[in-house]
Amino acid sequence: MGAEEAAHLAYVALGANLAGPEEQVRRALVELDQLPGSRLLRASPLYLTKPLGAADQPDYVNAVVRLKTRLSPRDLLLALQAIEQAHGRVREEGRWGPRPLDLDLLLYDRDCIEEPDLRVPHSEMSRRAFVLAPLADIAPGDFIIPGQDRCLADLLAACPRDGIQRLASARACEGAFSLAESQPA
Repeated sequence: MGAEEAAHLAYVALGANLAGPEEQVRRALVELDQLPGSRLLRASPLYLTKPLGAADQPDYVNAVVRLKTRLSPRDLLLALQAIEQAHGRVREEGRWGPRPLDLDLLLYDRDCIEEPDLRVPHSEMSRRAFVLAPLADIAPGDFIIPGQDRCLADLLAACPRDGIQRLASARACEGAFSLAESQPA
């Protein structure tokens, strides 16, 4: 990362329920760490969660990562979509369908962004335990999500946690990349 560019802190949600979902998420962790001008700082444990929408699809594997990046929000979104496509993701009209990989930009610094195809903070994150639980694993409990009047811990406490469980193999994902949070960017 060049000294002339400011580094930004972003949180990205990962989810997969097709084509070996746990492996899809683990591979995506490595790919996020390799984005230009970016470094993966921390990853949550993996969670197994029930799908939204149609119940006739496999359960999801979910996680959240903290990423230091010099990419703009738009460039980061495009990079996330390129990773999804490399994993076989095809964007269709329907929402909440099965997919090999889903990457959502949850937070970018303390910014609030309202564009037709880019909303930060992610519009649904405050009501989704499969996002809030892994986010709480890597962000402070008193963390305030921009645009919310409650801290992360309060949002999570108010969110139903039915159908979400931490995977026993969850800790192994931290070995998939360098977690050198204390090193300079």
